[in-house]
Amino acid sequence: MTDRPPTLDEIRGWPAAVGVPDAAKAIGISKSHLYELIARGEAPVKVLSFGKRHRCVTASIVRLLEAA
Repeated sequence: MTDRPPTLDEIRGWPAAVGVPDAAKAIGISKSHLYELIARGEAPVKVLSFGKRHRCVTASIVRLLEAA
């Protein structure tokens, strides 16, 4: 990824789930803030957790951004 936030069209082309850093950049928050939201169960996107690893569902990122 680049330093700029991805466009909605770029996000639509992502794999089904992406890492927290990419998801955070897409929705415009820091990755540490998104990790905090995940830990509290308050993430604005659907998160798949595998132990301490998390993946954010791309479709939920798209829905969030389309609603904004």
